[in-house]
Amino acid sequence: MRVLIAGAGQVGTKVAAELDTTHDIVMVDVDTDRTDRLDYDLDVLAVPGDSSSIETLRAANIENTDMLIACTDSDEANLLTCATAKSLADVTTVARVKDVKYIDTWDQAENVFGVDFMVGTNLLTVAAAAGGTGLSTAQNLDVFAGGRVQMAKFKIRPDSTIAGQTIRAADRFDSLTFVAILREGTTIIPTGETRIQPGDSVVVVGASGSVHDVGTAITPGEQDPTNILLIGGSDIGYQIARLLEDRGLRPHLIESDADRARELSERLSATTVRTKDPGDSDFLENERMTDVDAVVAALESDSDENLLAALRAKRKGADRAVAVVDNGEYVELFEDAGVDAAVNPLRATAAEIIDFVRDQGTLNVALLDDNQAEVIEIQIDTNSVLADRPIREGIHDLPEGVVVGAVTRNGSLLTPRGDTVIDPGDNAVIFVDSDVVEETISRL
Repeated sequence: MRVLIAGAGQVGTKVAAELDTTHDIVMVDVDTDRTDRLDYDLDVLAVPGDSSSIETLRAANIENTDMLIACTDSDEANLLTCATAKSLADVTTVARVKDVKYIDTWDQAENVFGVDFMVGTNLLTVAAAAGGTGLSTAQNLDVFAGGRVQMAKFKIRPDSTIAGQTIRAADRFDSLTFVAILREGTTIIPTGETRIQPGDSVVVVGASGSVHDVGTAITPGEQDPTNILLIGGSDIGYQIARLLEDRGLRPHLIESDADRARELSERLSATTVRTKDPGDSDFLENERMTDVDAVVAALESDSDENLLAALRAKRKGADRAVAVVDNGEYVELFEDAGVDAAVNPLRATAAEIIDFVRDQGTLNVALLDDNQAEVIEIQIDTNSVLADRPIREGIHDLPEGVVVGAVTRNGSLLTPRGDTVIDPGDNAVIFVDSDVVEETISRL
């Protein structure tokens, strides 16, 4: 396949490095120093220029390109690049964006922006950072449908409140589906009478609040952090605060810019926003860090400051510290230095794009860490075996080991049951046994 990558930064070069052995890669960037280096570092064709311009795209032979991946640092440039490419050629387009508003618009409106697949850098970061605070006891945690749907895998301890219960008895959570049980290397697709045993891992898909509730019920005695401090009112910090509010928490957020702090205070109903300078040496002394369960350092594009803020909080008594880093090479360094979790948005974004290139029919892919199964998000078209049929009928035309975990329609979440009819255009989040992924995608 011929793949054109717009943007030769960290994301673009990582994607190219993963794909250049199996695909013909063309890279476009306005920085001629970058394009000159590409000729030596990777097996790609480098084209200097503005990827959103018709002239540059034609110079890169867009007419004979199968896929365009727009992953520059600018959301607007990426969207314009995709729209321009669509006007010139029949090409599959992928756009990296940071602002969640673009994901919400794309998720709710068909054929908008000329984008076939959208990757939300900040959304991926928010999910990873929230998981890093210990908010979930899940072994796996991934987000789908613009953050409205989560997938999580939980280990069942002997003292779990659902150990020994049937799925029918345990299934008491709104907007949630128990899609699988992993037991001694075997994947079990449960029925209502399947009994959950200690030592099992259960996989659930549903609304984020319900996934959080089931995690609390599964692991009694483990208290989620309640006193959470967010350092930095960047868009990532804001989105983390929103996620925490959705879970019934009341976090504290520190922002040095008074105007930004005022804006965030108006937008966040349950978050205490204060104007303080995180770089002030007296800042943490006044925060009673021994009472803080978790700190997330999410200052705007400043890995060094995030590292220092997280380490200072940890040393002053915070139980857990999470730092957002803008360079993937820093992740292990931060964690070696004492940060509990370092989250790199660019690494996560590149991985998401690579997954899509390898499985183009899907909108999102999450691989369980034991490689037994995948959870995929896919848009249902008119030729899908699930289209215009109750799930209990359509599921018989799919391989064994497939469960519909959630459905989103026009931005709203539906909890799928046997009589749920899936419409063309709906997005379905589906649990699939790894052995039948390709066959399942082809039928969907």
